[in-house]
Amino acid sequence: MTPLEAFQILDLRVGRVLRAEPHEKARKPSYKLWVDLGPLGVKQSSAQITDLYRPEDLVGRLVVCAVNLGAKRVAGFLSEVLVLGVPDEAGRVVLLSPDREVPLGGKVF
Repeated sequence: MTPLEAFQILDLRVGRVLRAEPHEKARKPSYKLWVDLGPLGVKQSSAQITDLYRPEDLVGRLVVCAVNLGAKRVAGFLSEVLVLGVPDEAGRVVLLSPDREVPLGGKVF
């Protein structure tokens, strides 16, 4: 498999956070997120992004999600998509997001 073929297997989409709340049962500080992915519907994600973000700051924000990695239960919460980020110099997660409005569910290429 070529690197391009490997990249094309990963399905990355843009979504908008509709709801965010602390994931109190998680071992590591996390939020429960509900992300609107347009035609793919609303999906849930457990995200360890508490260092730089508050729940109220996340609502309405565009995020990039991996949508085809499978679902996983995290402390009783079904996490269906992986919200993507990169570490800053201190190792805190900085979310990836488009720099302007784009259609929800848009595929990253």
